[in-house]
Amino acid sequence: MEKVRLGIIGVGNMGSADAQNILSGKTPELQLTAVADRRESRRAWAKENLSPEVQIFTEGSQLITSGLCDAVLISVPHYQHPVLAQEAFAQGLHVLCEKPAGVYTKAVREMNAAADKSGKVFAMMFNQRTNCLYRAMHRLVHEGQLGELKRVNWIITDWYRTQIYYDSGDWRATWDGEGGGVLLNQCPHQLDLLQWICGLPQTVRAFCHEGKWHDIEVEDDVTAYMEWANGATGVFVTTTGDAPGTNRFEVTGTLGKLVCEDGQLRFWRLKQDEREFCRTSQEGFQKPEMEEVPVEMDGENPQHVGVLNAFAANILRGEPLVADGREGIRGLTLSNAMHLSGWLDQAIELPLDEDRFLQELNRRREHSRKKEGGDITFSTEGTY
Repeated sequence: MEKVRLGIIGVGNMGSADAQNILSGKTPELQLTAVADRRESRRAWAKENLSPEVQIFTEGSQLITSGLCDAVLISVPHYQHPVLAQEAFAQGLHVLCEKPAGVYTKAVREMNAAADKSGKVFAMMFNQRTNCLYRAMHRLVHEGQLGELKRVNWIITDWYRTQIYYDSGDWRATWDGEGGGVLLNQCPHQLDLLQWICGLPQTVRAFCHEGKWHDIEVEDDVTAYMEWANGATGVFVTTTGDAPGTNRFEVTGTLGKLVCEDGQLRFWRLKQDEREFCRTSQEGFQKPEMEEVPVEMDGENPQHVGVLNAFAANILRGEPLVADGREGIRGLTLSNAMHLSGWLDQAIELPLDEDRFLQELNRRREHSRKKEGGDITFSTEGTY
């Protein structure tokens, strides 16, 4: 096999952008052979904008069983991710899944088991892991250059969205259609990066404000407090209602601090472990000596194209993925814990009670709003 024949299920905002990246030659080892979408308008877009050789289907299941593809990219509303992935694995196809892995961890756990059974390549579209800033943070933390984790703070409030964004689809911003708000739509990237770099916390206490800034039933403003097993603490703040927003990620350890903001990564390194300095210093107001040191980075940030190319290279030659699909459950565990904490008004210990989460989610799905959404596709340029 010289090229991987890829089918894209869902050609809305993200799926259409991925299709155009492939057809423009940015992914030389992928060949787009089929797309599927339930929306007639998006099938019409595909007919007008894609190559005549690309077959167009109404249902993802039709594409999966067509025999036209070696692999599929799943880019549909969140509840369908595990369902379609399992269908694809059963047909012997490789799977690349858009974020999030699903809406609730119980379904994603079944998807992961199907991936294991199939032996096929399974990847997640965690394109933010391709950013050299976050790759450098991951390297420094996992090399031990920050010492033992002490504090994590991420304020990510530059996800501003207008009301028409939420009105653009009948599935958006509903418990039954999308399964959540800012935690499940915008922040899977940050929640994945947080656990990828710092590991999963042990306890989560969150305050999720539903419909605070928009006419929606799901959360659009969240503040969460986290505790790790070693005693480290963290705060995660996000919203789609702040303008201008902020994106500042701080990680503090016993040997220094990383700050990622405005496209820059700064590293302050202590000359002595802070815990040792605290115990041995004879000066009450003295601080440990430190220096700001430059962080070596390659400057690359290929985003979706990088994930697509790594997916093809793994299928063809066994080269590393950007993110194994089985890791999608980790960031989803964080968002599930934050939702459940807000719903029950209490701290949640990880691993969370998956049955209790699903019970609470289904209660909200039963009373979820039925919307008449407009079929609008927006440009995704500049959203990452």
